[in-house]
Amino acid sequence: MGKSMRMRAQAVGVGVLLMALALDVFAASQVKSVRLWRAPDNTRLVFDLSGPVQHSLFTLAAPNRLVIDVNGAQLATRLDQLSLSNTPITGVRSAQRTPNDLRVVIDLSAPVTPKSFSLAPNQQYGDRLVIDLYDQGADTAPSLPPTTIADNPAVPVSPTQPAPKLTPPPPPGSKRDIVVAIDAGHGGEDPGALGPKGQHEKNVTLAIAKELQRQISQEKGFRGELVRSGDYFIPLRKRTEIARKKGADLFVSIHADAAPSRSAFGASVFALSDRGATSETARWLADNENRSDLIGGVGSVSLDDKDRMLAGVLLDLSMTASLSSSLNVGQKVLSNVGRVTPLHKRRVEQAGFMVLKSPDIPSILVETGFISNHNESQKLASASHQQALARAITGGVKQFFQQSPPPGTYIAWLRDQGKIAAGPREHIVSSGESLALIAQRYQVGLTALRSANSLKNDTVKVGQVLQIPATALAAQP
Repeated sequence: MGKSMRMRAQAVGVGVLLMALALDVFAASQVKSVRLWRAPDNTRLVFDLSGPVQHSLFTLAAPNRLVIDVNGAQLATRLDQLSLSNTPITGVRSAQRTPNDLRVVIDLSAPVTPKSFSLAPNQQYGDRLVIDLYDQGADTAPSLPPTTIADNPAVPVSPTQPAPKLTPPPPPGSKRDIVVAIDAGHGGEDPGALGPKGQHEKNVTLAIAKELQRQISQEKGFRGELVRSGDYFIPLRKRTEIARKKGADLFVSIHADAAPSRSAFGASVFALSDRGATSETARWLADNENRSDLIGGVGSVSLDDKDRMLAGVLLDLSMTASLSSSLNVGQKVLSNVGRVTPLHKRRVEQAGFMVLKSPDIPSILVETGFISNHNESQKLASASHQQALARAITGGVKQFFQQSPPPGTYIAWLRDQGKIAAGPREHIVSSGESLALIAQRYQVGLTALRSANSLKNDTVKVGQVLQIPATALAAQP
């Protein structure tokens, strides 16, 4: 080969190499934006990416810093516009170490425990890199693979998000308040449904939840507790754990519905489905960590020292009672809500939503309306309508607990003293219940129960509404 031909071959080789490098640079993922949220004891950073990346991180001291190396990425956004108030982050800076390798340095005012994971695209977002910075002393459980919200597959979550600071229930023997845990749906990087004018469900639900907490706490003998108090995300199963640790007697999750058809309208109330209850009972029995938890609210029962059969019976009884109460309070809330806004369905619906799966806490999910509907989205954003919805939910909750107050509560004491009328009681039959079991639960005689409902025999159907007479337990016929 002549000298000129060798030179041309070398030039071609260099050209191919340069082209390959250019293509490699072109193929690098873009960091399109960075989002930040503060939770009670952690800070979450989400890097929105145009494609998948590899990453690693390490911490440095004196001064405290977190270094994140993102391989296969280029920065295509600004980092100096993040709101860092009330976080341990004092600054965020970056450098492109190579055309394909990005380094992000987070300056910290205090040491943190970092955890990170990548998320694949879903219906709302593309690829993401999530960095959780836990404050020192926060409950940072061992990392688990990222999971997906069971009743909203579009929204991935971290299972290790810690709970807000918890207030333990008062000691037994006191006339304690009835505790209502109020869960504002979505939050943080999960906006929920979007309204026609860009309203975020997470903001609407938080506003209604705060108003509901205010109104419930104004009622003597009741206390409202927020599951989340700001714009941050809490994994679904963690929400029920927070309610349990707060000693909740009732769990109310607030949402705003959406549908492809903008004409869909109306509020709904959901309780757990029978199928969801069965699968959750099985999960608790299979999970050793859950078995060491308590069930039964104030009169809690530990499953840790029970054999599998007894634990299964206790769980089944607890879940059945919880579901029955959920349907009962749900119907009262639905009736009250129907006085202030149109209803989508006139009976309590049942579904396997994750936040409804407590075996020991009656739980309902209130869809306050369709945020995808133009008229309802405007109402849901209105403070006056939010107050009206909160009053309706509060009214339903009060009616339920005045009829069936938990033992040891101030409301139970008032009823026992004859200072409040128990009023007519209703029971919605759930799967697995018999008339005899219902009579025993409410301490009424079978004959009185049959008579109050004009029953010719002891056959009852799922969903049937029974009137519970105010009669002391009589001798069984």
